[in-house]
Amino acid sequence: MKCIIVEDQAPAQRILKKYISDYPALELVGTFSDALSAIAFLREQDAELIFLDIHLPQISGMEFLKMLPRAPHVILTTAFPDYALESYEFAVVDYLLKPFSFQRFVQAVSKIPAPVKSSSSVAAPPKEPTDPGILFVKSGHTYFRLKLAEVIFIQSADDYTEIFTADQNKILASESLQHWESTLPEHLFRRIHKSYLIHTERIEKIANNHVFLEQGHKVPIGRSYKEEFLQFITQQE
Repeated sequence: MKCIIVEDQAPAQRILKKYISDYPALELVGTFSDALSAIAFLREQDAELIFLDIHLPQISGMEFLKMLPRAPHVILTTAFPDYALESYEFAVVDYLLKPFSFQRFVQAVSKIPAPVKSSSSVAAPPKEPTDPGILFVKSGHTYFRLKLAEVIFIQSADDYTEIFTADQNKILASESLQHWESTLPEHLFRRIHKSYLIHTERIEKIANNHVFLEQGHKVPIGRSYKEEFLQFITQQE
């Protein structure tokens, strides 16, 4: 989903850029410090989502919304809660009160409805792969094809999970850790902590109540998982 930032404060711009880069389903195509520059951009190019500050120089965020003939999805960002009620007159997706966390950012983006397509152009959802070593990971409105062998570990992130891969990518997935625990092959993936599921073939060593994985990852072993996990490890040939 192509998005732009309309924000006049450099620190807030940096935070939004970081959050957008960490969210695979988003592509940042422009950053603007004032509404007039953003309007000029939107006349020439398309954007499906705007992260919009309310307090802008010359033209406020609310005035900016009134000037758009065809507004894309809008997520408002502001340090002032006073405009929350007025913002919903413009059918904004969400209202982020600064400072906001990455989890709150994800929650806001996840509220954007999936695009409605005509019956002639509806793409079929990804089929279950015939190769048991392949899975599709849903992140936002995007499905990523992933080889099980590439996964090092999966970490819980509130209602989401982060999948760490061998090529040093990190995919934010919509599914919970419980979903992956029940879906992935038990002989390869083991839950060792309430927040971690690891690929057992990626283990380098186990010491001091931690599992040391490839690429320098260090994961704690939960007390309630330790006995079963060590029993599983010692039984492997």
